[in-house]
Amino acid sequence: MTKTTSAVQAFIATYDSDPLQQENLDHAIEEILCSTPFRHLLLSLIDSDAFSQELGEEFAEAGAIEGLSACRQLRTGLNHSLSHFFGLLAQLVLGFDQLAGSEWYTFSNRIHHSEIAKIKLLDRLLRSADGKFYEELSSRLVERDPHAVYTTSSYRKSRGYVVSTDDDQTVEAVMNASTFTSIKVLENCLDPQETVLRDLYVSLGRCVCLVDQNVERYYGEQINNYFEYHEIKLDKLVYRAMEVDKGIYTVERMLGDFKRLGVSRNEPVLIVGGGVLTDTGGLACALYHRNTPYVMLSTSIVAGIDAGPSPRTCCDGFGYKNLFGAYHAPVLSITDRSFFRTLEEGWLRHGIAEIIKMAVVKDEELFRFLEQAGEDLITTRFGTLDCDSHDHISVLSQKILGAAMRSYVEAEYDNLYETHQCRPHAYGHTWSPGFEIEAGLLHGHAVATGMGFGAYLSYRNNWIKESDFHRILKLISSFGLSLWHDVLLNKDTLWAAQEKMVQKRGGNLAAPMPKGTIGQCGYLNQLTREQLNQAIEEYQAICADYPRNGWGIDPHCHDVGLENPSTVGTHLPATPEDEELLSPV
Repeated sequence: MTKTTSAVQAFIATYDSDPLQQENLDHAIEEILCSTPFRHLLLSLIDSDAFSQELGEEFAEAGAIEGLSACRQLRTGLNHSLSHFFGLLAQLVLGFDQLAGSEWYTFSNRIHHSEIAKIKLLDRLLRSADGKFYEELSSRLVERDPHAVYTTSSYRKSRGYVVSTDDDQTVEAVMNASTFTSIKVLENCLDPQETVLRDLYVSLGRCVCLVDQNVERYYGEQINNYFEYHEIKLDKLVYRAMEVDKGIYTVERMLGDFKRLGVSRNEPVLIVGGGVLTDTGGLACALYHRNTPYVMLSTSIVAGIDAGPSPRTCCDGFGYKNLFGAYHAPVLSITDRSFFRTLEEGWLRHGIAEIIKMAVVKDEELFRFLEQAGEDLITTRFGTLDCDSHDHISVLSQKILGAAMRSYVEAEYDNLYETHQCRPHAYGHTWSPGFEIEAGLLHGHAVATGMGFGAYLSYRNNWIKESDFHRILKLISSFGLSLWHDVLLNKDTLWAAQEKMVQKRGGNLAAPMPKGTIGQCGYLNQLTREQLNQAIEEYQAICADYPRNGWGIDPHCHDVGLENPSTVGTHLPATPEDEELLSPV
């Protein structure tokens, strides 16, 4: 057992809760801060290896994962306000003991509504009877662990070292960074009784919130009411977030709004929307102050299990998907299926493609869940229409969302900066970025087409059995997703897409596809132009035997009321030099 875990459990077991009931709040805080159990806990939190796998595993074994994020943030607790510190402490205790945690939660609420809420913990400790001890501690920490005293981000930690020649004319340096995030599948997170967002923003006193224009129409009043109920100032910024809006000008507008509102470097921005707002809003946060944290509240399936928790923020440029971007993960990602009840069927199909992706190459059990759910997943909007919480499709929907999320982040976060290309979550995304805009396809249909073709290449190379190949195609088709589109007959487009992907992937094709069996992944690295053309012809003949000749239902952007990205410009005109530089061939 780690020192941190032991200290938390010892604190809960030995702490006298009487001070929490004192009427004089300042006297109560003084008694708490000067107690031996509190000092032992605080020191263990500061010294904790907050980013270690061991700490996470022990919280999991103790059934206390709900308190793990708070534990990691409390590593920098000296720099927090009293309101924020005791709010996090309550969350930590709640993870281990519901009754004790409730007492601390009530106490933290008293602090929040008091005049001392914004006083920093360290400042209060220096004025306590143990002030001399904490003065010496803070002086040592400035040298030993400055993160604990003058932190910029509670979610990141960086280290480095250098070696040099005797004359210092050559210096070699190594830098490393650690970060953490939380991913949650919640129900009705805008219900005032659900306090996850409240707990995050209450000590800050306000929430800067980016909202998709369509989401604002359906849920704007509910967002307003939530923060008004909790007496948190809401600075809401509403943006149109269609595929054609995924340009750098949208990001620039967000940056201007952040500057106008004076967003702080340690103030998480709340992003409420689908994939486009996720990508552009996340990129704006990455650029602003070079690292502004953000929380992702996903309102679509694509965002909920893919773009939302993804560290890859981006926007389109010069006719290419996601040309500009940064690696910047949210500090909290929330998927709430209650938002799905207002989605059109076309948007549901589009999102399910990203779940199928993870099922085929990462999680066979998830694949079986999808087969069991079938069309009911769409007609019930993931168990949110004409269902109660105990219905089979409702329970199955939650299993699907949770498994998809876990599978995705397992693959994504183990390769945060995309430093290698063994990336199973890129299945279906090898050729599709090159034809998605040209064909005017919804992203999910483009990816589905890429998945079907990838499954065929896998079967063609004897990587999977014929029965598994057709099982994959059948699942894709059963949700009305595309196996085929005639853009695949444009040989120049496909080859250009492949060449561009080889450039992007460091000189390798590294096309992920199922290998061995469903739920396992391999990487195809060699495919000549002749082999590609022949495989397309063979694949088209196979798709002809599937419903609709392999075509999806409402596969194009204009089929669901969106502007066609192939005909609507999303960037300023490129110069001739730009076009030559960025040409995919």
